[in-house]
Amino acid sequence: MTEEPWHESDEFWQTTAPFMFNEQSWEDVPKQVDGFLALLDLAPGSYILDCACGPGRHSLELARRGFKVTGIDRTRRYLSLARRQAEAEGLSLELVLEDMRLLSRPDTFDAALSMFTSFGYFEDPAENLQVLLNLHRSLKNDGVLLMELSGKEIIARIYQRRDWRERDGAYMLEERNVADDWKRMNSRWILVKDGAVHEYSFSHWLYSARELGALLEESGFRQIMFYGDSAGAPYDHEAKRLVAVARK
Repeated sequence: MTEEPWHESDEFWQTTAPFMFNEQSWEDVPKQVDGFLALLDLAPGSYILDCACGPGRHSLELARRGFKVTGIDRTRRYLSLARRQAEAEGLSLELVLEDMRLLSRPDTFDAALSMFTSFGYFEDPAENLQVLLNLHRSLKNDGVLLMELSGKEIIARIYQRRDWRERDGAYMLEERNVADDWKRMNSRWILVKDGAVHEYSFSHWLYSARELGALLEESGFRQIMFYGDSAGAPYDHEAKRLVAVARK
């Protein structure tokens, strides 16, 4: 039997969610949205695609601000959480269960987002390129894509082989190994909670600004700019994140 890829495991996304989407990650969203809206310069009511939206952190905030938002994700539970919150607030928000490799909404959106290192999951690099091609196709002419991820240059600067975190009596141990001449990061997460141990191994591609820029160009994007955070800081030795903004 073929082993299920890590990114298609509902158990992985559900079990690790409290560590990936903690209170601070939600509290940071309004400031992040302030920053990237300034970079994108969108008209009120623009149509925005949130690719791999997770539990809807950015989709919900954008809907609160009057944008017409479509969030897609492959994890049904995350979409259910986002839908429940949208209904509680009376927000209009489209949420779609979809694999980003199969996304097809030609010429629909004014802007697309790929946040929180939601790119580079797939072992075959052609599938990662397909995601960018899908995003390019889904944008209107002169539409804009914003990607936010942990850049290779930043990871090299702050790299730690192992660390651990505690949350509500649960412990997450993380082990990271750079692989294939800095092309990929192999990770192992061990979650200990209520006497049970859950272990997950996964791998994702690492991209420098130059490498990501080349992929965006290959996908048809132009006017590609890089920043060191969502507020538009330079992408230099003090950068916190790799933020790319590219036009169709």
